[in-house]
Amino acid sequence: MNSNLLSSEGILFIISSPSGAGKSSVSKHILNNDTNVNFSISVTTRSPRHGEEDGREYFFKTNSEFEKMIEAGEMLEYANVFGHKYGTPKKPVEKALASGFDVLFDVDWQGGIKIRNSHLRRFVVSIFILPPSIQELETRLVSRGQDTAAVVKSRMIKSKEEISHWSEYDYILINEDLDMVHNDVKSIIRAERLRRLDRQSLVDYVNSLNFEFEDRYK
Repeated sequence: MNSNLLSSEGILFIISSPSGAGKSSVSKHILNNDTNVNFSISVTTRSPRHGEEDGREYFFKTNSEFEKMIEAGEMLEYANVFGHKYGTPKKPVEKALASGFDVLFDVDWQGGIKIRNSHLRRFVVSIFILPPSIQELETRLVSRGQDTAAVVKSRMIKSKEEISHWSEYDYILINEDLDMVHNDVKSIIRAERLRRLDRQSLVDYVNSLNFEFEDRYK
């Protein structure tokens, strides 16, 4: 693609799924393979898991710090998820979009709704990932070894409500094959970029073609 025809503003890609259905794996793959996509780092009040670093996976805050950010109007969206607060800082997202970078969100349906209803809704493209089966979803949650049996059960119960919001999204993918989902998401990103090419750049480009016609075929 001609670099001069890229959209002057970025796109905000929301990826949602029930816990264990693949949104984090898909997000990491896209970020590792597309330099024009920035990851929206969320703020959370939960403790870091093994290997997580502040400012990389999340910004880890106390409840008091989180509430102060809300009161200061610094959050694009926030929600209570499994007993912890999660939210998205507004300024980094706005800065990236204005600079022409796409922004990727790995959020649940609550965060997805709030972003789609925010002042940035015209930038939003949303993707929901479904599991191949409920049994497979539970197997994936157990096998990743991050949660106790009680937490896994809680996540499975919550998954029914999360899945009920699938029809609110622009694109729906079923994660039967992770490589295929990776390719599908990359195709969606490319298609949306083509659809949102900067209109004035296109006008200027077509005008340059017309000038070339006039020079060659007088």
